[in-house]
Amino acid sequence: MQPLADLVRPTSLDTYIGQSHLVGPGAPLRAVVESGALHSMIFWGPPGCGKTTLAKIIASSTHAEFHYLSAVSAKKEDIRQIIESDLGVRPLGLTDDPRGRTPKQKILFLDEIHRFNKAQQDYLLPYVENGVLTLIGATTENPSFEVIGPLQSRCQVYVLQPLSSADLAQVVDQVIKKSNGSNHRTISLKSDAQEFIITYSNGANCLI
Repeated sequence: MQPLADLVRPTSLDTYIGQSHLVGPGAPLRAVVESGALHSMIFWGPPGCGKTTLAKIIASSTHAEFHYLSAVSAKKEDIRQIIESDLGVRPLGLTDDPRGRTPKQKILFLDEIHRFNKAQQDYLLPYVENGVLTLIGATTENPSFEVIGPLQSRCQVYVLQPLSSADLAQVVDQVIKKSNGSNHRTISLKSDAQEFIITYSNGANCLI
């Protein structure tokens, strides 16, 4: 059975909740998606603010390969395998490839990038430099202290904020709507129960 978090996860910026300073009209990450001009970046924000979901939306909207690694358990070999993989190709017209096709751009989403040690970050650096990988790092820690200077200099840092009570109310409403759409039963939530969920989450989207 598919987890609830995956069932209700937004798949576009238009259904993504929160971070309007980054994804609203004219905001920097919306401009990235609309232009398709990907660059390496680091998302710095508290748990549950939508870092993973935002990275997946960017990848799907730009038709890039999405590779997920957790820096807690990832090794250099995992990065090498991603570099050598070819999950798909996209047409580009006339190219040096006789098939007229070229590998998709690869996005490496590195969760908890602050847990990567210096040697691991040094290993990753040249692939980010030469564009073999587009890095999207996620961290709850200040990247200025946790990410090596050369790697950080090649990434744009975006600060994500905790979700507001209004944002969380939208999340709850979205979950109920999608659940009702996929079940024969009608689910409802009393206002005091919704208020408890929003207060308990403390600005974090526990589903995303």
